[in-house]
Amino acid sequence: MPSRNLRVAPATAPVLPAVDPVLSALASLRAEMEIPAEFPRPVLDEASEAARRDVSGGRRDLRDVPFVTIDPPGSMDLDQAVHLERAPGGYLVRYAIADLAPFVTPGGPLDAEVNERGMTLYGPDERTPLHPAVLSEAAASLLPDAVRAAAVWHVTLDERGEIADARVERALVRSTARLTYAEVQARLDAGDAGQMLDLLREVGLLREARERERGGVSLNVPEQDVVAHEDGSFGLEFRSTLPVEGWNAQISLLTGIAAARIMRSGGVGIFRTLPAADPRDLARLRRTAGALGIDWPQHLSYGELLATLDSATSRHAAFLNEATSLFRGASYAPFGGTGQPAGAPDDVAHAAIAAEYAHVTAPLRRLVDRYGTEICLALCARQDVPTWVRDALPGLPRTMARTGQRAGSYERASVDVVEAALLAGRVGEMFDAVVVDVENDEERRRRAAKGAEKAARAGGGSTSAGPDAPDGPGVVRGQVVIVEPAVRASVEGVDLPLGDPVRVRLLEASIERRRVDFELA
Repeated sequence: MPSRNLRVAPATAPVLPAVDPVLSALASLRAEMEIPAEFPRPVLDEASEAARRDVSGGRRDLRDVPFVTIDPPGSMDLDQAVHLERAPGGYLVRYAIADLAPFVTPGGPLDAEVNERGMTLYGPDERTPLHPAVLSEAAASLLPDAVRAAAVWHVTLDERGEIADARVERALVRSTARLTYAEVQARLDAGDAGQMLDLLREVGLLREARERERGGVSLNVPEQDVVAHEDGSFGLEFRSTLPVEGWNAQISLLTGIAAARIMRSGGVGIFRTLPAADPRDLARLRRTAGALGIDWPQHLSYGELLATLDSATSRHAAFLNEATSLFRGASYAPFGGTGQPAGAPDDVAHAAIAAEYAHVTAPLRRLVDRYGTEICLALCARQDVPTWVRDALPGLPRTMARTGQRAGSYERASVDVVEAALLAGRVGEMFDAVVVDVENDEERRRRAAKGAEKAARAGGGSTSAGPDAPDGPGVVRGQVVIVEPAVRASVEGVDLPLGDPVRVRLLEASIERRRVDFELA
């Protein structure tokens, strides 16, 4: 499924016919999911006091390094700033990460609140931050031309882009520019980006090549963006990710890989894990490739195949969407925490990255990164990992699973609201679409059984009135992408042609139910 993003953009996408029902539905959604509207007063008081602290003591002065941040337009919670340069035999990557430890007192009201929230939540009309704005968008954010406390990674790469050495230390930094992905891509395409950004492309390409060699995968799936217009309305757009987004992501990935190596060596840490794809899913994906007319030689791994596909081609986009089904079961594996044995367990790699990996690069927006960063800082300084970190490690997977599930559900439901609003009043109309996902036999049997069970509980009444009811012969469910407006929704029909352009009829568009349904015409 394409990732769903929320950003501010000019009013070029279709505008909703009425904003108030959308805002009301989004407010109801937050209330239903118990998403906090604001921070408690003790938390705000602690954050305000922390923001005034002098956090410069005992840090290396790296203010002369011309770091830059690269983020979506309008971003204020800037976790990362990057600088690259050539080094003997390869490259030196410096990656400055926002340092939260000076601002969050372990066991205090702020610490308790961020452990409850887990991560920043993004909605079309508002953002629910992990930390109060006085920290996440000011004192702790790596904003340009401001001296900031940071955990700075120094990662040395050889000429092939392999990690030769890595360490992290506390430092003072000053970002020189807040850039957007589009700005950087435009400069690179024009040939006037400058040496540092040219190196971002060079290193990014090398790291992508090393990823393919490891058997890792980067999915260039078209993104569905909810667009917040300046007039307060919303729209939807599909866009392909820019190459620079992948290169910038590789800097974060290599830092996470370096962090995992430090943790394994030190016997304490927390890995982000993902099990290998089920062979049955791989076999199904090969059948899908055949159905879409995509040549997949037996000797080619799915990661190598994905690198050859173009998401702008409808059949390729359908295959990329199907490939996301391989990445299920992500979790965290802590070790060396209080009450836990020291030493990393075996077989805890991240299958999509094809390496051991740790989250350490987004502490303003994701709770676990603050703990991972503290572990690496202590190990690199040859100091004991703080007790408050070790105490928290055993419970972090449960916290991140709970809050991650809520974040995913909230963002998906928010997009559902906007999709329904864009299509309200158009039930019965025909639309051009592409089938991007079709349920398999197991999913169909499960849905049919669920529909039969539901009917039995209702006393044997009709089983054809609800979305869980079993369908007639040959009727299957799937997902379609509508070209205009940019909607992805469920569809039913006989023998849905995966990857093919089709005409579909809108059956339902309900803002209140957060539901859009089509049928194959």
